[in-house]
Amino acid sequence: MNDIDCEAYKGKVILVTGGAGAIGTNLCTSLADLGAGMVIILDDLSSGYIWNIPRKKNIMFVKGCVTDDIYLKRVFFEQPKYVFHLAALFANQNSVDYPEKDLNINGFGTLKLLEYSLFNKIDRFVFASSGCSVYGGQAPLPLKEDFLSFNLNTPYQITKALGEMYCNYFKNYYGLKIVKTRFFNSYGPGEVPGQYRNVIPNFIYWAMKREALPITGTGEETRDFTYVGDIVDGLMRVGYCDSAIGEEFNLATGQETTIFELANMINDVVGNDSGIKFVNNRKWDTRNKVLASIDKAKSLIGYTPKVKLDEGLKNTIQWFKNNWNCIERSASFMPGISSSVRDR
Repeated sequence: MNDIDCEAYKGKVILVTGGAGAIGTNLCTSLADLGAGMVIILDDLSSGYIWNIPRKKNIMFVKGCVTDDIYLKRVFFEQPKYVFHLAALFANQNSVDYPEKDLNINGFGTLKLLEYSLFNKIDRFVFASSGCSVYGGQAPLPLKEDFLSFNLNTPYQITKALGEMYCNYFKNYYGLKIVKTRFFNSYGPGEVPGQYRNVIPNFIYWAMKREALPITGTGEETRDFTYVGDIVDGLMRVGYCDSAIGEEFNLATGQETTIFELANMINDVVGNDSGIKFVNNRKWDTRNKVLASIDKAKSLIGYTPKVKLDEGLKNTIQWFKNNWNCIERSASFMPGISSSVRDR
C-alpha cells in the first residue's frame, strides 16, 4: 500500500459493515492506521468473532445486523462519510441451506444500507460483490467486468448480483457515488475455518490437525486466490479514486491455481503427511476454472496485487499458529442441513 493516498481517510468517519470478518478486520486496521477519525464496525458476529476485532482507539464496534433500524440509526448517528458494505450471509452452500436468510441479509440489508447512505449524504458507498458469483458458470475466461450472468446457481450468487443492481439504481436515479468490487477467492489472516468458510482456512485447519485434505471434483479445478492485503488495497483505492465512481472492479491476481496444487502447498508448509482425499462435488459448483482479468482495476485505480500465493499462505499459517486456541474454540463444522462442509 505504499502509494495509497494517506490523506484520503485522515480524520474521516468510516462505516464498515461486516467489519469483524477477515476482510473487514484487515480493512479497519488499515483505515485506523492511516489516521481515520473513527472506524465504525457494524457486525452481528454471526460469522465473526469478538477476539478477532482490532483493538485501536479509533475503532468502535457495534454489535448489530444490517437489517435492524436500531443499529443502523446508531451507526449513522456518527455521520460517516464513507461506507464499505462487506456484511453478507456467506456464502454459496450457506445460501442453499438458508435461502430466505440469504435474501434478507444480502438483499434487504443492502437496500437498507443504500437508503441510509443516501439520506445521510455519504461521500462514497463501496459494495463488496463476488466475482465467483455474478459471472455465472458459462462466462469466458478471463472474467471481465462487462459480463454479467442471469444463469446463476445459488441464492448467494443471485443476491450478490441483486446488490449490484440496487447500487446501479441508487447511482442512476439518485446520483449516489457507488463503487462495486468483485472479490475472488480471498484468503489470509483473520478468517476462521468452518462449515461455510473458504477452502484455504479449512485446508490449513485440517492440515494442522494432521487430517487428509478433502478435494471435491478432480483437483484440477482452478481458482484465483487473492490475499486479503491485496483486497484491502483495492478497497481503499476505490474509496477515494474519482475514476472508480459508478464502476465495478475485479479484485484478484489474474493467476490460476489448481486445488490440487493448493492442497500440496499447504500440506508442505504445515508438515502434514496425511495427504489428500477425494470427496463428492457439490451440485451447485459447476465452474471448473476461475481466472479474473484485472486490467480495468490496474488502469483506473492503480491496483496491482503484490502478495504471491506461497507468501500469503505462510502469513496465514503463521496467523493460525499465533491464534490457534481461539481458532480451535471458534471453528464449527456442524452438519446442519448442509450435505457438505466444503465451500470455496
